[in-house]
Amino acid sequence: MPSHRLVAAILLLATALLSGCAHNNPRDPLEPFNRGMYAFNDALDTVVLKPVATGYRAVAPSFVRTGVSNFFSNLDDITVILNGLLQLKIPQALSDTGRFLINSTIGLFGLIDVATHLGLEKHNEDFGQTMGYWGVGSGPYLVLPFFGPSSLRDGFGRIVDRRTDVVWREDHTRTRNQFFVGRVISNRAQLLDSEKLLETAAIDQYQFVRDAYLQRRRSLVFDGNPPPEPEDDEPPAKPRSQAPADSAPTTVLVDERGFVVAGGSETGGIVPVLERT
Repeated sequence: MPSHRLVAAILLLATALLSGCAHNNPRDPLEPFNRGMYAFNDALDTVVLKPVATGYRAVAPSFVRTGVSNFFSNLDDITVILNGLLQLKIPQALSDTGRFLINSTIGLFGLIDVATHLGLEKHNEDFGQTMGYWGVGSGPYLVLPFFGPSSLRDGFGRIVDRRTDVVWREDHTRTRNQFFVGRVISNRAQLLDSEKLLETAAIDQYQFVRDAYLQRRRSLVFDGNPPPEPEDDEPPAKPRSQAPADSAPTTVLVDERGFVVAGGSETGGIVPVLERT
């Protein structure tokens, strides 16, 4: 029964909390806790998110699902624009502003991604990347409840980005909750066809996701062109402001809730696909 798996995950999480946080991996000193939280999130996905997402895909036509995904991606561009400005990426921020305006008008509130066809590509910026751009180290790896892979820096960045998230800033509680649930279900539904990649990628899925997430975030901070990784996890050099267009990988890996942990990105931090062709 799925409920038995969730109970087992909760017990594993409690055991991890009681076992202490010391571990040999310097990038993951909280590994006992993180493994317990990873198991909890995975079980919650099995019990709740995956069944709901499966039902959503079964009843919603493909063009409806694409429109919903485009809509939330368009809202995310507000955060992308602001963080681009904070990183002094003025040309990119102007392009992202044009993208947002075009998709919000001609694209019918973002339901249709017109801007991409006009050559205005989707960028990926958030406050975690902004802090990394200005030299703030990632800190220890951290698995957050419900949100999945993160780090101390990126976890704080999520809190700041929430202030610019249109969904979270909606005053009407019922409307805000409906948008939030819709976004989560949309992201999860698009993982259904390719989720086996994670299952077959490695024997230790936790370690695979952790290493892929940290590598992905480092690549994003340096716009796809990170310098050789030193011993101390974060280089002192400032990342390049722009990366070559062909430097992005063609494969991405996401966690169970749709957050990118490795590879290329087209939806501003929440990429609900495992492979891009």
